[in-house]
Order: sequence, then structure tokens, then C-alpha cells
Amino acid sequence: MRFLLFICASIFTGTALCSAACLPIADAQNHIGETRCVTGKVFKVEQGIRGVHFLNFCEERDSCPFTVVVFASDLRYVGDVRQLAGKTVEIHGPVKLYDNRAEIILSDLRQLKGEAAQIPPMPKTYDVEKKGRYSAGKFSYPKPARAPSRKRQTKPIPQNDPSETDSPE
Repeated sequence: MRFLLFICASIFTGTALCSAACLPIADAQNHIGETRCVTGKVFKVEQGIRGVHFLNFCEERDSCPFTVVVFASDLRYVGDVRQLAGKTVEIHGPVKLYDNRAEIILSDLRQLKGEAAQIPPMPKTYDVEKKGRYSAGKFSYPKPARAPSRKRQTKPIPQNDPSETDSPE
């Protein structure tokens, strides 16, 4: 019985320590290469080229010590990250160094904890390349194939027969 209580107590204590061990964004730079939990309030969410989303924790992205990157191909697994602006997030994952700044790549919703873990999925009509203005386009029939054009043949060039040439004898 005591063994069972010890296991339960260690699980709850370990869970409490894991949630308490989240680093502030300023300390993430000191833990490059480690899998850690980083917490901070998202100032704004920006969309870069090719649909890459950045969670910025500072007003100036270039001077901020930490950022979270969500690639366009991972948005379906993460959800609508635009909803995270103004919320405090806890993100778990490997801390990497990119452009002299610590970052975590968010590729799965399970990396987010707390109130940020309950973001809605991306709308089905959201197109990353067109930033939300989706259009299926117009239907058009295929164009008929062009008939191959026949090349004009040139007049054959006469070949000199060695028996026909005048040879001095």
C-alpha cells in the first residue's frame, strides 16, 4: 500500500515540477540543444513568406530573444495559431538556435499546454498562400491538341562520286 502511495505521490510531484520548470523566454538562449518548456505571453502572430507563422513575444521581432515558428505544412496539425495573440503559452520542444535567437518549431498541438492548447483547428477554406482568400477558380475545357506541322524537305545535296571526278592520270 505504501509503495502505491509513493508512486502516486511521485507522479503528481513530477507533474507539478514539470509544469513549474518552464523557462521564461529570456532564459531560453541558455538552453540551446535541450528539450525544454518555454513560457511567455504572445505579443502578436505574424505570417511570413510561404505561409510560415511566427509567434512573437516582443514588440520588435528582431530584438526578441525567443520565437516560435509554425510551418505552413504543420498548420493542420497545430490549429489556428492566429488565436494565440495576447495569450500566455507554454510550448514544449527542442530549443534551437536560428539567426542568433532561440526558437522552438511548433509542429503538433500536443506541444502546447495551458490555455493555448485549446485553439480551434484551421478553417477548411483557409489558403496559406492567398492568406485566407480562397477561390477554386473557373472551369475550362482543355484546349485541342495542335496538329504536328510537316517540315518541308530540302533539295538533296548531290554527293560527289569518286569515280566521276577528274583525276590526273
